[in-house]
Amino acid sequence: MGHHVTLLLCLCLVSSQSGAAEAVQEVLRWMNGMDVKKGRIATANSKSAPMLIHGLEQRLLNASFGTHPLTLQSETIQALAFNLNCSFAGLSVSSDVPEQPQQARTKVRHAMQFPKELTQKACKLRRPRRLRLICVYFSTSHFFQDDNNSLLLHNYVLGAQLDNESVNDLREPIHISFWHNKSLEGYTTTCVFWKEEANKRHWGVWSPEGCRTERPSDSQVLCRCNHLSYFAVLMQLSQDPLPAELLAPLTYISLVGCSVSIVASLLTILLYFLTRKKGDSLTCIHMNLHASVLLLNVTFLLSPTLAVPSVPGPACTVLAATLHYALLSCLTWTAIEGFNLYLLLVRVYNVYIRRYVLKLCAVGWGVPAFLVLLLLAIKSSVYGRHTILLSSNQGGSGNVTGSQNVSMCWVQSPVVHRVLVIGYGGLTSLFNLVVLAWALRVLRRLKAQEKAPGTRACKDTVTVLGLTMLLGTTWTLAFFSFDIFLLPQLFLFTIFNSFYGFFLFLWFCFQRCRSEAEAAAEAEMEAFSSSQMMQ
Repeated sequence: MGHHVTLLLCLCLVSSQSGAAEAVQEVLRWMNGMDVKKGRIATANSKSAPMLIHGLEQRLLNASFGTHPLTLQSETIQALAFNLNCSFAGLSVSSDVPEQPQQARTKVRHAMQFPKELTQKACKLRRPRRLRLICVYFSTSHFFQDDNNSLLLHNYVLGAQLDNESVNDLREPIHISFWHNKSLEGYTTTCVFWKEEANKRHWGVWSPEGCRTERPSDSQVLCRCNHLSYFAVLMQLSQDPLPAELLAPLTYISLVGCSVSIVASLLTILLYFLTRKKGDSLTCIHMNLHASVLLLNVTFLLSPTLAVPSVPGPACTVLAATLHYALLSCLTWTAIEGFNLYLLLVRVYNVYIRRYVLKLCAVGWGVPAFLVLLLLAIKSSVYGRHTILLSSNQGGSGNVTGSQNVSMCWVQSPVVHRVLVIGYGGLTSLFNLVVLAWALRVLRRLKAQEKAPGTRACKDTVTVLGLTMLLGTTWTLAFFSFDIFLLPQLFLFTIFNSFYGFFLFLWFCFQRCRSEAEAAAEAEMEAFSSSQMMQ
């Protein structure tokens, strides 16, 4: 009888070992199958990528193995699995990426460091006997394609998952290190994670939420993230990072300037409603510009506040879209000011346009609203947390060796930024400059016809020059952010455009004082004429 029991136990042991080996082989076959299909996935917008990745995750979570960690490797994928318990004290995993022929001499290492807090949430909710931690390393980005065709550092993607638990908002972040042998000159590097179901065309987008980027050395990028997911280093062509020592003065100028401009715009609009004259279309245009500047300043000040990880992503998306709308409205109203200036000075004969102000409002507020709503309908992920890289010079050298992220709610898509921020602003500024040159030419001709030079025509020249400089030309400073112009451009652009509303308030007061002086002079002339006739 004892021999039969021993034989039965041996059969069970062999059967379980063969079953575990078969499960491991199934994972390896799945990984090899993913290598074969990765090319087709990259060219077709299908649901194959999430199905393959989630299938790999489940097979790794369900695989049976001994006390030693499970390590599997295919051509472009490396998978590791660990059995943990509630006495978990932290784990550091270091590995080389799958080696390919073209990379045989340039193997690049990466590592992940998990804090002991990783298992605490799961252990509090339920007391599991075992927790399975899996790490998956990809040396290809074929499974993580987005609308922007984002450029990733060496195309490496590192992912981790703890059972089927959702691990986020960790107090002690997870450290993900990417070592590289690539020159990053001319690029900004940003740690990002794959945010699933955030895109209609693809199964996710790259997002910097909850991650902080550091550069401990010239050959390492360190990501500190407060959640588990798939991580990568996003590379974007850009100019040099903003020097960290300039952040404080620029922030102070922006805060003071925008606050002063908000008060000035509110005072201007209040004075207009208290003393407005019906039928004064010019003043109505000015007030709409003030309203757009007011909205722009308010949303700009709120933008960094809502860009923190603790604020829900949709709130930042709404604020980013509102900020973009306010900027487009402000730029549109500067163009409307230029158009109205053209009608007043360049056109010799009076022009009557039915419901003129109403039509201008439809353009000034309607066109930006249409563009922003269209972007939100097509791809809402163009708005969100925008990362600004700061650099600091360490050790007295001129090399940038350390960096961190500063975020604001703004446009994330480089294409949208180039077309509907830089391009839109450039067109409106160019239009206003052309109108200014044309108006000055007309006024110069009128001044030559004046018998008393330096009177009316000279005043009009100063008026046109001041109005156009205040209403749009300061935005052209954005096109001088390169080389030796960068430092003065940053401060001039920040000063002029943060105090923009205050300058408009001064212009409104100047116009009002001049109109009152002219009215007083006309009344005095009429009184003088009446007295002469009575004599």
